[in-house]
Amino acid sequence: MPMLLIKGSFHLSGRTSPDGDTLPFVPDYVGEWKLVGGCEKVKPTREGRASVRLEGVDALETHYDGPYGEVERQPRELGDAATNSLLEWLGFRDIRRVPDPDHPGSENISATPDRVPGYILTRGTDIYGRCVALVGRGVPPGASGYEFDVREKLVRETANHHMLAEGLAYPMFYGGLPWDLRKELTAAVLQAKTAPGKGVWKRDANGETVDVTLRGAKVVDMTSITQGAVILPKLFRRLKEYLSLGYPNLDGFPAYLGGSMDRFRILGPNPSPGELVGLQNVVRVLNGGTVLMTHASEDLLFIEK
Repeated sequence: MPMLLIKGSFHLSGRTSPDGDTLPFVPDYVGEWKLVGGCEKVKPTREGRASVRLEGVDALETHYDGPYGEVERQPRELGDAATNSLLEWLGFRDIRRVPDPDHPGSENISATPDRVPGYILTRGTDIYGRCVALVGRGVPPGASGYEFDVREKLVRETANHHMLAEGLAYPMFYGGLPWDLRKELTAAVLQAKTAPGKGVWKRDANGETVDVTLRGAKVVDMTSITQGAVILPKLFRRLKEYLSLGYPNLDGFPAYLGGSMDRFRILGPNPSPGELVGLQNVVRVLNGGTVLMTHASEDLLFIEK
């Protein structure tokens, strides 16, 4: 698939809060941001910096506020491990965290050096104006500012593949990513799932790999998902938003999911005949407040709004 290649560097100078799937990038030629298509234009800072979101990757939330309530995060150990692994893979070391005085619950992250060279391969932006991309380190495979035909071999050399193969993030696929590249990233996910206790995945006593999102998490309050269960970040975000509204139980959660209007298809097993609207189609709330998804995230294909 042709993707726009942009050469530049990943920056941790100044006030930056990267996580396991989003980090700041500055092109060598800032004007190349104008070449990035999508529903929203990239709006770089005066220094040329803008956020890049890793294609196909959904890492644990480290500072999510959403439309309601205070900033919350998923369990720290794995959230910080994902961020550290991404930064170290790119070439950063001596990673340091300090609280952000202007954003309670968030942290600013610095490291040595404060920037490392790399490149991105992008098909465009998301609805928030973030550039969605495959992330590479070192010397790019082609000329900056031009489209480059991306194949499976190159995907295996990206941070996206690294994060999924290490089990430090969940897969989250959108329709613009072609099936062959999606297949390569899915293979990395399945590899991580077969490694006992690796990253966000857990292995059941019967030898069948089942993560908590599919097995079910008991949700009593916010601490159930901020300090307890490790679940798919997209499900975490929807639960956090719902709980921030102050509802006493999860009886209304399916209806809330319907209102969120997430659009997707089920690829398999048991693929959907067409597009579904709302995660209530794949989320169940059992008696006692146990929440689970009926399909693994790699079996879902989300549709950009």
